[in-house]
Amino acid sequence: MANATLEFGEWPLERLMTEVCGSGPKSAEDLTREQATEAFERILADEPDPTTLGAFWLANRWKKNTPEELAAFTDVMCERVDYAEPDADPVDCGANYDGKGDTAILGAAAGIVAAAAGTPVVAHSGDRVPTQKQDAYKHVLDELGVATELTPRDSAAMVDETGFGFYYEPAFNPAIDDLHDRRERMGVRTFVNTIETLANPAGADVHLGSFYHLAFAKKICDTFATSRFHDLDRVIMFQGMEGYDDIRPGYTKVAEWNAAADDATDADDGPTFTDYEIETAEYGMDFETDDLAVDDVAADSAAITEAVLEGDRTDRFADAIALNAAFRIYARDDVETLADGLTAAREAIDDGSAAAVLEELRAF
Repeated sequence: MANATLEFGEWPLERLMTEVCGSGPKSAEDLTREQATEAFERILADEPDPTTLGAFWLANRWKKNTPEELAAFTDVMCERVDYAEPDADPVDCGANYDGKGDTAILGAAAGIVAAAAGTPVVAHSGDRVPTQKQDAYKHVLDELGVATELTPRDSAAMVDETGFGFYYEPAFNPAIDDLHDRRERMGVRTFVNTIETLANPAGADVHLGSFYHLAFAKKICDTFATSRFHDLDRVIMFQGMEGYDDIRPGYTKVAEWNAAADDATDADDGPTFTDYEIETAEYGMDFETDDLAVDDVAADSAAITEAVLEGDRTDRFADAIALNAAFRIYARDDVETLADGLTAAREAIDDGSAAAVLEELRAF
């Protein structure tokens, strides 16, 4: 009990390092939910010494966090998030906040196309988040002339008025934004890079994300299931380019998690997790990842977005945007198949609906 404090519990980060998680990647133990909760409460209160905090973050990176730990961290974060739920029931898209540096960001265009097809979409990100500090949703939308530094309430109104909305991390998640300098000094990603994408500031029932290895997708789905704050119905994840929620061309994996089976008849029909493989060429994306490379990610992505939505560009970028929009439409169960989602996405571009949504966003 000597290590207890009046404000917290019995587990300062120094003790967790010594007795639980700091002995190395092979011998370290996992934190209990209570330990993880207290640890992150201390971190957000700026209680740990900077050296201890860095060591704790690195120890967790080495040993790899469990869904229970991530759920505890997520729940502590969510208690501090300023939530604003639109009347619409959107798909939540929280791509890696530290951004992309090589290929075009297609999520803004895909979300706008999906919105035009009748599927409301929410995107959220920060501004030059460590460690990569590269281009994210915000920077593409800024280039397009869409307001991004909104209050959460205004973000929710944007969703209801246009079908697409952007939530800005410093506005809805200030506790995480306050960690910016500490994270930058770390020089490597921490579990904060994972959980900030799970904030779900619009309180959506469906989450769309990405992964590099399938095991990560399973971990994220288990994190949502273990969370005491979130109560999602469905999660769709796929292998994304540069860790972003833009699907990787070629042979790729998709993971689906549902809170209950479609034919559930009683309380025993619990969550289901399935994964499968697709060839994006079968959905119009018949090219390589390098074909989506750009010189200036934010500016070029914005120019591509506008040209595709206006119908002035029908090349590989248009094909990629249509498929990414199809995933958002399919994720919300607005169509039965991904192919049906692709048809809806292409129609929204062809009939001018997508361009109209972009203009509405600019006028918001």
